Amino acid sequence: MKTPQSQTSIRMTLHTTVNGRGVTAEIHTHLTLLDLLRETLGLTGTKRGCEVGECGACTVLLDGVAVNSCLVLAPQVEGRRITTVEGLAAGEKLTPLQEAFLDHDAVHCGFCTPGMLLSARDLLDHNPDPTEHDVRVAISGNLCRCTGYVQIVEAIQDAAERERHAPATTPRERGSRP
Repeated sequence: MKTPQSQTSIRMTLHTTVNGRGVTAEIHTHLTLLDLLRETLGLTGTKRGCEVGECGACTVLLDGVAVNSCLVLAPQVEGRRITTVEGLAAGEKLTPLQEAFLDHDAVHCGFCTPGMLLSARDLLDHNPDPTEHDVRVAISGNLCRCTGYVQIVEAIQDAAERERHAPATTPRERGSRP
């Protein structure tokens, strides 16, 4: 008798956009978005943490909204846009958000940082002038064991200020997605 684990899984061809680039991959339908990013595409900036949606280490943007990639099945991203931490900066140039994290010493061990940055990016894309409360709510799904959150909150508020006063150039340079 075959157990569910020994049965042949269903495969599909997935078409999606990751960090602005079209991606086509042959995947198993039970694959998570986290595994697609890390194992199939080699984008290891998205961290594997709890794998049950509690820690936020695997946060990515899906069509501009922060999601836990461990809770999304890869087939659900067919035809959609995904942004990982690798897709925030344009080449080697850091975004104001990334610079603010460095300037405020909001990066300690760094494990939570990719998820924090993407949750913050979602917030700033939808609310360019967040209050401290807004920031804390936006990152409430991201656990950090090192900073106590004060530096992270300050960094996000500073990034909002920097982005509001930066000259409008391209959407990518302002931190927005096309």
